[in-house]
Formats: sequence, structure tokens, C-alpha cells
Amino acid sequence: CECPDHDMSLIFPLLTPVLCRYRHIWNIDLRFRPAFLGGIMQQTGNKPPAMLPKRGEYMLKDMKRMAKYYQVPVHMSADDFQRILGTSKNSLTAMRFITATDMTNPQYLEPLSREFWMREGIKSIYFQSILNCIVFSQAAQQAGLSAELSQKALEMISSPTVKDRLKETTAEALKYGAFGMPAVVAHYDGKPHLFFGSDRLELLGSIIGEKWLGPVPSPKM
Repeated sequence: CECPDHDMSLIFPLLTPVLCRYRHIWNIDLRFRPAFLGGIMQQTGNKPPAMLPKRGEYMLKDMKRMAKYYQVPVHMSADDFQRILGTSKNSLTAMRFITATDMTNPQYLEPLSREFWMREGIKSIYFQSILNCIVFSQAAQQAGLSAELSQKALEMISSPTVKDRLKETTAEALKYGAFGMPAVVAHYDGKPHLFFGSDRLELLGSIIGEKWLGPVPSPKM
């Protein structure tokens, strides 16, 4: 096996699918790292963009433009977007579920993370806590987990082990300078390089000595 040239730690997903497309083209070791956005915002004093209405309006339009550009199927209304940006702490249970899956069956971490973010029921995942178990199980099933594995992850959500693991990855994100999401840490030439936002992939490529080939690159290019 050839060792990848670049190691990137992805601290939760719009650019996630695009980095997956570049995994083999850029020969990167792509690692998903679930972290708690609410904790990062609190520790850094950052504020949700939705607290400034005009900025929230712009970001919703921009997300739709970027989803079309990157060819990522994001379905989100203005109400969903405002609630997500305004109450990031509600993602804690979802992050614990993903963390539990990572600890027990890491091979499902990538498809499960993608399923949580891209499914049309995103508002249910974050805001309808009564339905969390049902929604999580549905997302897990779509990601390929069996009912048994999904149930095991659900049972682990409140365990100290899972809570501590999520705290550790969140603290690591803060150590690298993260102040929000999405954040990517590219380990290259012996140094970590933090990139924030979904529009920094071309710059990331230049740092690691790779060429940006557009949102949907061809392996033959």
C-alpha cells in the first residue's frame, strides 16, 4: 500500500463530499472528526450568523448557490437554516451518536455523517428531540448500519466514554484554532494548516501542492 501524501482531519461537514471526490486525486488521508459546534462557539466567543438577520439571509442564498456549484443535494428552508445557525447546541445528541458509531464501527462514520447532513429530515435530526431515536435509526440504516449496530450506538450516547471522546475531539479542534464549522486541518510538511468554510478548497490545494480541478473532478484529469 502506498502511504498517502497528505493527512487531513475533517471536523464535521458542504465541502465534505467534495473532499471525498479529491481523496484519491490528491492522495490524501481523509479523517472525519466529529466535534461539538456549540462548544467551539462558546469557547471562542463566536456568534451564530443568524444573529445578524441580513447575514443569515445572505448565507442561505449563498448555501443554495454553493450546493448547486458543488453538486451537493442540500434541502433547507429559511426557517430550518435560521434554527440551525441560532441553536447549534442542539446538534450535541447527533454528534454523540456519530461519535459512538465512530468508536464502535468507524467504517460507517463517513456515510453516516453524510446521511445526517444531506437528508431532507435535517430539521428533525436537530430539533425534534422526541424523534431522535427514530431519525437516528433511519439515517443509520441508510448509511448501511444494521439495526443492532444502530441500537448499540444509541445506547452509548449518554455514556461517559462517548462524552469524553467528543470533548477530546472538540478540544483538539480548538487547539488547531477552529472557531466554527466546517473546519479542515491539513497536516502537510510537518505543520497543521487550518481552513474554515466551504470555499477554501482551491487555496487548500495550493498549500499542499495540488491543483484544483473544479467541484466534480475527473479521475483522468
